[in-house]
Parts: sequence; structure tokens; C-alpha cells
Amino acid sequence: MKNGLEDVIAAETQLSDVDGEAGRLIIRGVSLDHLVAGGTYERVAALLLDGLMERSFDEALLRDWLAQARTKVFAHIKAADAALIALPPVDAMRALLARLSDGEDFDIALSLLAAPAVFLPAVLRLQRGQKPIAPDPSLPQAADILRMLIGRLPTREQTAALDAYLVTISDHGLNASTFASRVIASTQSGLTSSVLAALSALKGPLHGGAPGPVLDMLDAVGTPDNAGTWLADALDRGERLMGFGHRIYRVRDPRADALKGALTPLISSGQVDSARVELAEAVEAAALAILKARKPNRRLEVNVEFYTALLLEALGFPRQAFTGVFAIGRTVGWLAHAREQALDGRLIRPRSVYIGPLPTAA
Repeated sequence: MKNGLEDVIAAETQLSDVDGEAGRLIIRGVSLDHLVAGGTYERVAALLLDGLMERSFDEALLRDWLAQARTKVFAHIKAADAALIALPPVDAMRALLARLSDGEDFDIALSLLAAPAVFLPAVLRLQRGQKPIAPDPSLPQAADILRMLIGRLPTREQTAALDAYLVTISDHGLNASTFASRVIASTQSGLTSSVLAALSALKGPLHGGAPGPVLDMLDAVGTPDNAGTWLADALDRGERLMGFGHRIYRVRDPRADALKGALTPLISSGQVDSARVELAEAVEAAALAILKARKPNRRLEVNVEFYTALLLEALGFPRQAFTGVFAIGRTVGWLAHAREQALDGRLIRPRSVYIGPLPTAA
């Protein structure tokens, strides 16, 4: 037995491979750096779902079908009452997702791919007292998400940055939320049930709920010349430095480099606050130096959360919505794993070791 199932093999998959020692992520036979270069959400979604659904399709078909699905699921926004709008964004999004039909067919999968992209911008606008914006079926998913959020067509650099993010976090091995998706799929409960279970796991701060606190850390540091002192004091207080270290990677998280690269066009075109970037770079350098000195026996490198926070902030998402944006990209991975489990797997039923008291002998 291993607490937390550390290194326990629980499934065979053709979807993604996470090599923590080499710092490499492969999705369906394609390395992350090649996938991100010019890649779109529709491309990675078609790649992950290829052969797992009853219908065959390519990137172009999926783009058209997703656009139609976004238009259909927008009708559910009418159910967003005052109680739902008062919830944190990811909980409001989860409540709306629970309205979708359950089952295994491709139309349900399309609705689940489209719904988070529609529901999150709508919830954020409602929480700001604004009217939700209906989807535009002529746009690809990333561009439409930003248009529904900010109320205008995004720039080419903004769309490319969000596409890069959605591609980067589309799948990542058997993490907690993906495992939850596969457990539910193994019971034949339905794809909507799998996605709801996965989203419930994702929202925990130990999984997908951590990028927002990276910005809290940057705000607290304040200026680049204060980075070293603030970070040292935080470690003295026993606090964790947000955006550093990973359960699997023993070297730099390759997703961090992909997202840092996605930020570059935004920076060079003046669409990111240069002072914010300067502060983040100072915090990154100071944190790596301090962690190396304080914890020489542990490889604590930048992880995906650090540059996720900067990128999503630059695109106009509030920090309390970051987990919801993560879910927009990861839903395709959850669906692919759920289908793989349903097609090839068994009911997941591990055993536990009882360590409680024994009955008293008569």
C-alpha cells in the first residue's frame, strides 16, 4: 500500500505521458512544444478524442460542431438566478453543467466541451452586473471565450495566448481530477457525471485551485527589489511559495515554458503590464535561488501555476475564475479518459487496509 497511491499504476492509456524526470509531456504521441506551436483548442481536442467516439471527425468539423454546441448550451444561462450568481465562479459553472443531459453519445460530449466555455464568461459578466453575451458560431472556441468575456473581438495575440493555454493544460496523465473522471466512467454513470466529478476534484486548492494565490504573492511582494526579502520571510514562516514545485516533475515543468512562451507576443505588443512582468521575473529568479539554498536536496522548479496566473490575468480573467478557465481546457482530457475507461477498462474497485479497532472477544 502507498498513501496517496504514489507511483501506483491504475490504468493504461494512449492519451498522455508525463515524464517527471525528463520534464516532458507527450499528448497522443505529440510533444507539448510541438503541440503548442501554432496549435488550437480544436486541434488538441480532435487529437485527444480521435477514435474514442462513435463519430469520426477532424479539426475543421469539430470547430463547426463546437460552435453550434456553444449556441445551444447558452440557453441554460436563463437558469442563473441570484443564488447561483452569488456562488464562486467555478461552483456556479458546476451548477449549470449539472443541467446537461447525461450519457455516452457524441452530442453530449460536444455539449460538455462547449458548456464551460460559455458558462464561465456568462457567470463572470452576471457577477459584474452585466448582460451575458451570446456565442458567435463564426469564431473558434478561444476567440469566442474572450469575446463573451470582454465584449469585443480579442486581438490575434490574445486568442493565440488563450489557445496555447487551453492546449497546454488539455491533459496531464492520471492526476486527481482525471482519476475521478475515470472512476465515475467505470461505473457507466455517463459523461456529464464524469465531468462533474472531475471538476469537483479540480477546484480543491491542492489541485487546480492554486494559480490565483500566485497573484496574491506577487501583490504582497510589491516591487522587484523586495522579492528576496519577502520570499525568505515567507519560508521562515513555514509558508509555501506558490507556483514552485510539483508532485511529479523533478525538473522544470514543461508547461511553464510553454505558457511563458505564449506570453511573449503579448509582452512585445504591449498587451501586458511591463511592471507586472518585471516583478514576476524578479520573484521567479529570487525564489529559485532561495529554494536551491534552503532545500538543496529537493528540485523545486517553476510549475504551470506561475505563468498560468500571469497569462490569465493579462487576458482579463479575474483570479477567482482561474480554476474555471482551467476546467475549460481540461474537460477534453476528462472526456477522453472517461471514454477510454468505458471502452477498455473495468469497474475501478481498489481495496483498503483496515487499521481500526477489532471486536472484543466474547
